[in-house]
Amino acid sequence: MKKTTKWVSVAFLAIGLLSYSFISKPSSDGLKKGEKAPLASQEMRNIDNTILTLEKLKKDNGLLVVFSCNTCPFVVGSSDFSGWEKQYNDLNTLASDAKIGMVLINSNEAKRDDEDSFEAMRIQAKKQQYSMPYLVDNNSILADAFGAKTTPHVYLFDSNLKLVYQGSIDNSWDPKRDSEVTYLKDAIALVKDKKKIKTDATTPRGCSIKRVK
Repeated sequence: MKKTTKWVSVAFLAIGLLSYSFISKPSSDGLKKGEKAPLASQEMRNIDNTILTLEKLKKDNGLLVVFSCNTCPFVVGSSDFSGWEKQYNDLNTLASDAKIGMVLINSNEAKRDDEDSFEAMRIQAKKQQYSMPYLVDNNSILADAFGAKTTPHVYLFDSNLKLVYQGSIDNSWDPKRDSEVTYLKDAIALVKDKKKIKTDATTPRGCSIKRVK
């Protein structure tokens, strides 16, 4: 009976997450390994009203860009999934230790007057005590240039702002996983040690970025 209950719970978890998600493999029109970050000098407003660019945010060994939002269960969590947002500050610490900058980007233009407004972003950042900048991507310009699909969708760049990893943070979303694979943390560690990243792309998991059609 316990075994049956366990598999029923797994099934409901998968269905619950998929009902919110947009799942896709890195698209042919998205960034490829070795390509430079587009629009690196594009000015975007941070929640503290400063104007920042990817170029300014890059540190000696690179930059971690995370497309995020305020509402997606894959970001903020739900009763079935803790949400990747809870890892953001730890990821920022890891990145900083590796001399890599980190930034969150909100590209949900279709919700800019609602859950993903500038004020809502400020509230969310304060609530979660974000230790990294959280920028507004007006009209989803940066997301379109990257080919970003989901919240979250992560992109790790080296010291020359060339892509070395993109996709998911880890596989913790998968209730059928045998063990947790920390794709992004592993990639950060390899960049720090100046070693080659073997798994340079994974499938991004999350909610679709809400663009204006």
